[in-house]
Amino acid sequence: MIAHLRGRLLSKSPNAVIVDCGGVGYDVAISVTTFTSLPDEGAEVSLHINTQVREDAIALFGFTDRDEKRLFERLITVSGIGPKLGITVLSGLSADRLVAAIRGGDSALLVKIPGIGKKTAERVVLELKDKLDDLQAASPAQASGGFQGGPVVDDVLSALVNLGYKRDSAQRAVETAIAKHESSELTIRTDFDVLFRYSMQAIR
Repeated sequence: MIAHLRGRLLSKSPNAVIVDCGGVGYDVAISVTTFTSLPDEGAEVSLHINTQVREDAIALFGFTDRDEKRLFERLITVSGIGPKLGITVLSGLSADRLVAAIRGGDSALLVKIPGIGKKTAERVVLELKDKLDDLQAASPAQASGGFQGGPVVDDVLSALVNLGYKRDSAQRAVETAIAKHESSELTIRTDFDVLFRYSMQAIR
């Protein structure tokens, strides 16, 4: 079983990477959260791997953060959540926000994630609420969607400042964009293009 990969990042997209390890290219599914923490293509990358073996294929799921991998492995123990949906969940919410939502019984937040219905969300909370003590949770403000930084937020702020906007105005625009659109654009904190577009609308 493959548990870890280290090699050259041949290509990356928001849902998959190819990592060259000793001349062998591994196709690895990833979350948007992991995507935002990856280096540039051609650089060395290290991923924690969960290997799923099926009758017709071997699928690899990779994470730059060990806690995200551990949370993924807990999620896929819940009936109705397979590996692909587990990755979708972790693309919709960062690991620490997801942990906080589950501990707080906030199934309504989980329902906002594509593919997660009310019953599945309630099942996740019920089955995992007391099984996440070893994982770090976000603060209540962060878990409920309050403003927080991150690589993409920092990049958007820098881009706005480079365009000539004052930093205070740029930050208010980013905060406004997140507050206004996060319920409908679940990847707004992790997708540069989405966050930048809505921040430009807010700053005008």
